[in-house]
Amino acid sequence: MIDVYMAPTANGYRATVALEECELPYRLHKLDIGKGETRTPEYLRINPAGMIPAIVDDDGPDGKPLTVTQSAAIIIYAAEKSGRFLPQGGAARYTALQWLMQAASDIAGTSGNLFRVENSMPDTTQGNSDYFKNRLVNFFRDCDRQLEGREFIAGEISVADLMLYPGFVARKALLDSATGLTNLQRWAETMAARPAVQRGMKAGG
Repeated sequence: MIDVYMAPTANGYRATVALEECELPYRLHKLDIGKGETRTPEYLRINPAGMIPAIVDDDGPDGKPLTVTQSAAIIIYAAEKSGRFLPQGGAARYTALQWLMQAASDIAGTSGNLFRVENSMPDTTQGNSDYFKNRLVNFFRDCDRQLEGREFIAGEISVADLMLYPGFVARKALLDSATGLTNLQRWAETMAARPAVQRGMKAGG
């Protein structure tokens, strides 16, 4: 059984969507970041960084317990444990990993910076917010171009799509207001229709 520690954020949903899609049984532990539940001594023993998500698999490699943090690493772990969503070799594997990393670094990183500019930085001027909004939309435009003629980011559904979709949902209002993202919007509708994605996005309320 896998214990998953998450909060209802894009990063948290990346873990639950991956576990649902990979059909791996899990116990959900919803943490309230605002109440400091990621900073308790109990949770810091699981993830000393005090961040979500984290998983603890009591049947990890060689049958030993394993803790994995970072949403991208959790998605890869779930894919490899289940034998799904990550080709074993060849160009398809590296295409999937490339776009997973784009979603993890460019998109998730910029979205996180936008959140901080708008909510926690001392200087919350509109120019700073607009800069990160434009940067984020441009990264999604890269995905839109990649989706031209493809149903999913790497052709077949993969770890890249599991990483990207919660980030799209978190910024849907911004992306709906942008122009020319028809491939991305079509892909998002396809992802939203998947029952496992629906279950993962509802986890934690």
